[in-house]
Amino acid sequence: MSELNPHHAVYVGSFDPLTLGHLDIIRRGAALFDRLTVGIGLNPDKQPLFSPDERESMCRTALAPFPNVEVKCFAGLTVNFVRECGAAVMLRGVRTLTDIELEFTLTLANRALDPAIETVFLMAGEKYSHISSSLIKQIASLGRGNTSEQLKSFLPREIIEPLLAKFPSK
Repeated sequence: MSELNPHHAVYVGSFDPLTLGHLDIIRRGAALFDRLTVGIGLNPDKQPLFSPDERESMCRTALAPFPNVEVKCFAGLTVNFVRECGAAVMLRGVRTLTDIELEFTLTLANRALDPAIETVFLMAGEKYSHISSSLIKQIASLGRGNTSEQLKSFLPREIIEPLLAKFPSK
């Protein structure tokens, strides 16, 4: 295989759904690297709210303003996906000390699996550090009234209606 590109990074996650926190990392990563691939991981052990096609479509729509960002779904080990993309960098976002601890362990494992791939961490912006997909799903499922307006603080506008459609009003 050809040499890995140090100006190409891959940012992976489940993106179920894509949040403003994810978007912040992607925006900053797209400014740092010539090329950024957003990898939507497919984990058979998890029950995502959105199908792979739905997640890919929503991500493509929300990320359309970034000409150097592409979106792909993948299954299997992240380091294998990064290598298949030809990237030399794995971009990771961290929000809390707990994230740092987990990411440290994952980075050591990934380095053992493929020492040619570097991991670069970006700290979450302070206004996004509390956002998680789990929190957003809870707000969408339990919220009433102006839930759409409340979700604007957490989600790109393109994601709000598809998310609310998953939780019809009772």
